Amino acid sequence: MTIQEIRSLTDEQLKQELERTQRELMNLRFSAATNQLPDSNQPRLVRRSIARLLTVTRERELVEG
Repeated sequence: MTIQEIRSLTDEQLKQELERTQRELMNLRFSAATNQLPDSNQPRLVRRSIARLLTVTRERELVEG
């Protein structure tokens, strides 16, 4: 998900997407622990996606306050 797509989300959608990606990262960690991870780059990409979501969340907090 690109930063433009993330910025177009509503606050509620942003929160839901953050929860979904955090669950995805947890599942990827379990897969990596059991050596069942097909793409070792995937957790890195998910962590970056989480960082983008948190960045937009923080931007919105600063604009409102």
